[in-house]
Amino acid sequence: MSRKPTSRKTLKGFRFMTPAAVERAALADLKRMKRTLQAKIIRRALGMTQEEFAARYRIPLGTLRDWEQGRAVPDQPARAYLTVIARSPREVQQALEN
Repeated sequence: MSRKPTSRKTLKGFRFMTPAAVERAALADLKRMKRTLQAKIIRRALGMTQEEFAARYRIPLGTLRDWEQGRAVPDQPARAYLTVIARSPREVQQALEN
């Protein structure tokens, strides 16, 4: 299958960017992108609603929602707690029940 060379007419309306402009645009895009939020991933992997997750692991519901919606970022102890929940959810639940 041969390809037909692209002519200038085909690309009419497109702006051509220099390599430096492409790099600046890519960096600007990265700044706008939000990181996938760990709390939401863990909660979904456990198949729980926000309300269930917050109640089971004694996290204030508003705090969990703020983390998931990117309005707040968990501090270091909270990130450690989320990591423990991700690795051993049953054990954390048992420890909180006792």
